[in-house]
Amino acid sequence: MEQLDEFRSVLGRNEILTEVLAGTATLDLPGWYVTAGCLFQTVWNGVTGRPPVHGIKDYDVFYFDDTDLSWEAEDAVVKAGREVFDGLPADVEIRNEARVHLWYEQKFGVPCPPYDSTESAIDRFAATTCCLGVRLEPGGNWRVYAPHGLSDVFNLVIRPNPVLAPKEVYEAKAARWKEEWPELTVLPWPA
Repeated sequence: MEQLDEFRSVLGRNEILTEVLAGTATLDLPGWYVTAGCLFQTVWNGVTGRPPVHGIKDYDVFYFDDTDLSWEAEDAVVKAGREVFDGLPADVEIRNEARVHLWYEQKFGVPCPPYDSTESAIDRFAATTCCLGVRLEPGGNWRVYAPHGLSDVFNLVIRPNPVLAPKEVYEAKAARWKEEWPELTVLPWPA
């Protein structure tokens, strides 16, 4: 519980992140989370004494709507998000995780079975450190999804998660992160 409280405290120092959480809540997306880099990188910045937004490329928002898998339906949500986040000094990437299996193999070279929830998508990130999601519940409580816990995040450890993404994706991401946060320990892809 102490680590979870510290997690929320550190994330709360990233004003862009808190605006993305609040703005996404207004979109009323099914099963949504703010996820991945903006979360663990905010923690890394807190642990290493950097500004909260250092090195953060974008803010990912995942949701899960399997009632309409069309590109047009997802694009309508993306456009609604653009209006909500207009003027925010950061890119917010919104994706329907129910659609990922339609394009993943073309982009990453390996097939992706359809997900059954936003959580199942988060579970398949290339590194366990990335497997995080946060959303605001009604009443302002935070729901945190962290299937691998938070210890590696706070200890600056990048651990491979070889369930879907290929080794090259993990190694490329880890190399970029290591440039921004040289204190990181990058564990090798399993043989």
